[in-house]
Amino acid sequence: MDVSVVIPSYNRADLLPLTLDAVLAQTIQPREVIVVDDGSRDDTFALLVRYQPRVRVIAIENSGSIVARNVGLRAAAGTLVAFCDSDDLWRPDFLERMRALWSAEPRLEVAYANFHTVRDDVWSTGTKFDEAPPRYWDGLRSVGEGLGVFDQPIVDRVVKWQPFFQSAVVVDRATMLRAGGWDEGVGRTIGDDFGTVLRMAEFVPFGVLFLPLVGIRKHPGNFSANTRAMNLGDANILEYVLASRPSLAPHEALIRESVARRRREALESAFADGDFAAVRAIYERLPASSLTIKLNLKHLLAGLPMPLAAGMARISFGARSILR
Repeated sequence: MDVSVVIPSYNRADLLPLTLDAVLAQTIQPREVIVVDDGSRDDTFALLVRYQPRVRVIAIENSGSIVARNVGLRAAAGTLVAFCDSDDLWRPDFLERMRALWSAEPRLEVAYANFHTVRDDVWSTGTKFDEAPPRYWDGLRSVGEGLGVFDQPIVDRVVKWQPFFQSAVVVDRATMLRAGGWDEGVGRTIGDDFGTVLRMAEFVPFGVLFLPLVGIRKHPGNFSANTRAMNLGDANILEYVLASRPSLAPHEALIRESVARRRREALESAFADGDFAAVRAIYERLPASSLTIKLNLKHLLAGLPMPLAAGMARISFGARSILR
């Protein structure tokens, strides 16, 4: 398996060693490991010196993780490229299992593995794929134990529910470059990989490795636990890709419904947190067709002077009101 590994990193000197150790401990060694240092200002450089020459380092000005991944993608020499964020982990057989998937279906253009979350070095018992809605994996063609392939684009599925993470992906380098690489047009939006996952969802064949061989570390330095921010970021990205990719026009109704749903959920979260300025801002971006009586009432309460707004909110809704 001719694979390059790309690791974008910014100020992760405390977390990067475990990531590098996990990548370098693979049962099948990659062709190369590239760390793209995205303008770190901590001890990352000194740390990386200790890993040379096993690790190739490319230093760039701080530009964000999406740009850093593209720098690594363009520099990579492998036919395939695997990406791993600088705070995440791979089980030792991640690349070996990915090779088995590619051997079973050599035409693959992209493949994602299942993952656990990791908090304080403890891997969760459940996995991301366990949370899939009913029938999500319908149509998946089995090519081996725990290995599957979608032979049709899965854009609709990913718009509805997104289980694919950037530290669990292997892509065909040439295909990815032809598609434009990681989509930099999303800027530094929280959850910025979502736009690229939607791009990859148009690739076929699309591989799925059900074994949870990736650990996504949760810590104060990442944002994925902030559900409101993730919903708002995803809504913005969905609007962006719909406007910028003609191929998504057939999915417009579904995408707009998903945008509205994510913003409604963000508004509910903001109201529960007492962040009434956010409630007002989110409300203005909701289409009239998606507004409900309770959302209108919450917006009305959010416009009252504080602390009257907070008091009325408690009286009207309470902590766990049925209206919420």
